[in-house]
Amino acid sequence: MNVRKAKFAGSWYPGTENECKQEIERFTRLNVSVSSKNIKRVGGIVPHAGWQFSGQIACNVMYCLKGLQDPDVVIIFGMHLPSNGPNIIMPEGAWETPLGLIRVHEELAQMMTHRFTFEIETPSKFYQDNTIELQMPLIKYFFPNAKVVAMGVPPNPDSLEIGKTIVKYAEKKKLKIMVLGSTDLTHYGPNFGMTTKGRGREAVNWVRYENDRRIVELMLDMEPEKVINESLNNRNACCGGAAAAAIEAVKQLGATESESLVYATSYDKSPSDSFVGYVGIIY
Repeated sequence: MNVRKAKFAGSWYPGTENECKQEIERFTRLNVSVSSKNIKRVGGIVPHAGWQFSGQIACNVMYCLKGLQDPDVVIIFGMHLPSNGPNIIMPEGAWETPLGLIRVHEELAQMMTHRFTFEIETPSKFYQDNTIELQMPLIKYFFPNAKVVAMGVPPNPDSLEIGKTIVKYAEKKKLKIMVLGSTDLTHYGPNFGMTTKGRGREAVNWVRYENDRRIVELMLDMEPEKVINESLNNRNACCGGAAAAAIEAVKQLGATESESLVYATSYDKSPSDSFVGYVGIIY
């Protein structure tokens, strides 16, 4: 089998099986639970910074999804792409993780490549993009029997049709699926070319209570088109297309409610003039 190597293992997240398990188990001791009993729990929004900054939030989302379903396939949307960027997919092979391989659901992936135009990755030729890889060890831990279909989708309306269509195809094949959208929020500070609100606590409060809050509320309201527009206009989601496609997919799965589990910034753990916002959401 062709295997896509884990390029961020040992740096952005632990590189060995035991270290990964220990870190995930430490994260789960800090997790919070979904408070609403009405949430369908078919997917969520996860961040993708190094595990030391946002791993616990992504872990929390998957922890809350675990147990209510045992998916055949995890659909994950991600990648840093401009609005005119390509759709990207690896339609065959497997992803390497410290916890073992995760196979691509090749039939479902190939159905998508027949329907939409994709730039095709292979296990030996691909973009080194953290947005999807950092979720893979968590997926393997919580959903060890699941296969994956991972797609990069840009922030434009066509990505919503991709989110909706893959659910329809999965339902046609009677596959149980779970959906994840991988995005971080505002990237603020001189490292990211955004210093309009100064520095220090004043800037953190603006990111937390204004800029990030607007897009988080749109994600919670399940407004994918508005999520895309907001992310483009105010730079408060680095993968607005991924979040929007995931929202459209969970709506197609019947989700009608949402809950924000955790919000944080990298400033909370490492105060700096440059920092990033993160949120974990369940649908």
